[in-house]
Amino acid sequence: MATAALFRRLALAQPEATEGAHGGHPDFRVGNKVFASLGVPDGTSGMVRLTPEQQEMVIAAEPAVFSPSAGAWGRRGYTRMRLAAVDRTTLRDTLAMAWRNTAPESLTRAR
Repeated sequence: MATAALFRRLALAQPEATEGAHGGHPDFRVGNKVFASLGVPDGTSGMVRLTPEQQEMVIAAEPAVFSPSAGAWGRRGYTRMRLAAVDRTTLRDTLAMAWRNTAPESLTRAR
């Protein structure tokens, strides 16, 4: 079971990750682009920026944890995760995947 504090700590552990906010909830950025958010759509969830193929994979593997975000965002790969249902390893790996999807190429090559 993950918490918002663990989500925040693991998101900020990504290289050059920073915390910001928009729409009244915290978000996590690399290269000034959001790769994850907390509290979307409510306080029990986080959101990660995946590709549609990655989204399909994580939902198939753990449907109790992952679901598409609403509307066009979800169709583009933005994925909701239920914090109470996700384990630490899955959370860490999914945040790293979202970071890689968002980080500038120069940064991902260096990693």
